[in-house]
This record gives sequence, C-alpha cells and structure tokens, in this order.
Amino acid sequence: MVLGAAFAFASLGYEVGSVSRMGPGFFPAVGGLLLVVLGLAVAGKGLVAGESGAFTRFPLRPVVMISLALVAFATTIDVLGFVPATFVTAVLAALAGRGTPLLKVLALAAGLTAGCYVIFVLLLQLRLPLFGS
Repeated sequence: MVLGAAFAFASLGYEVGSVSRMGPGFFPAVGGLLLVVLGLAVAGKGLVAGESGAFTRFPLRPVVMISLALVAFATTIDVLGFVPATFVTAVLAALAGRGTPLLKVLALAAGLTAGCYVIFVLLLQLRLPLFGS
C-alpha cells in the first residue's frame, strides 16, 4: 500500500489527463491507487477473517530465482539481444519451482520467447535487437 501511495503521490508532478487523453502521470496514478485499494482489500479481509495461520519457512528459492531472472534480463538484453535474453529469463523463472523436468522448462521458455516475439516485435512493432547488438 505504501509503494502504491508513493507512486500515486509522485504522479501528481505530471499531467494526468483523462481516460481518453492519458498524460504521462496517468498510469502511475491509476496503478498506484489500484495497489492501495488492493492492499486495503487484502488487509481488510485478513482482519475480518481473524484466522491465525502458522508461520512456515520462508520460500527463499523462488524469491532468489525470480530476482535473478529480472537482473539477468536487464543485463543481457543489450548484449545478447531480445530473443536470448527472454529465453534465459524464462528458464531462470521456471527454475523457481522445484521438480519441473528440464524438457518442460525448455519448452516453456521457447513458448514464452515466441509469444513475446509475436507480441512485442510483430504486433507492437518495437524495434528491438533480436540477437546481439
């Protein structure tokens, strides 16, 4: 909720505009407010439910692998290009779970890479270096 409020507050320095003519501050304002509303809903449900669950061990592997996937994408997209960087990111993110067969991980990464290529390069026509720079 705090992060959403910070984004919404920071967006006040930009022109927000309207739904039909969005300004540069529109997305941070709406996104931040949605995060605040979602946080309030989750907190409210937790307070109303009143259940206390037992604390379990913190799932460190998913947090580390997803973070590593994001860092890998950011550091490799300029060097390797869009296609290899997306593939590596998908592989690292898929390894966040335990017990997934390597063949399924590679198939998932290939499918996600192909889907991202279709969306970002073909449909949105973004000019991205596909392989290397």
